[in-house]
Amino acid sequence: MAEVAKYITLTDETFEVEVIHSDVPVLVDFWAAWCGPCRLMNPIMDSLADTFEGKVKIAKLNIDDYNALATSYHIMGVPTLLFFKDGNLMDRTEGVMPEAAIADKLNALL
Repeated sequence: MAEVAKYITLTDETFEVEVIHSDVPVLVDFWAAWCGPCRLMNPIMDSLADTFEGKVKIAKLNIDDYNALATSYHIMGVPTLLFFKDGNLMDRTEGVMPEAAIADKLNALL
């Protein structure tokens, strides 16, 4: 039986509701299927989704499928993580990051 993803998969249609109008902070992972470092982030994102369940939304957006959104947030490379609170972009990082460093950034938003 396949494991169910613990994070939200974003689309053009769901981004505003899930991220901008969220009542909890949101971490958005901009990624691409061809990106090796992005694959390294998958278990980290799953673990963060467990750790912050009910407190922070963990979401992923495929830049190849939703390029306009990636462009609007000036995503120049993947993986890029954007941290939102109350609909506002609060922080961003590029590249693979240790889980503890991402958790620290999320805790700062709570």
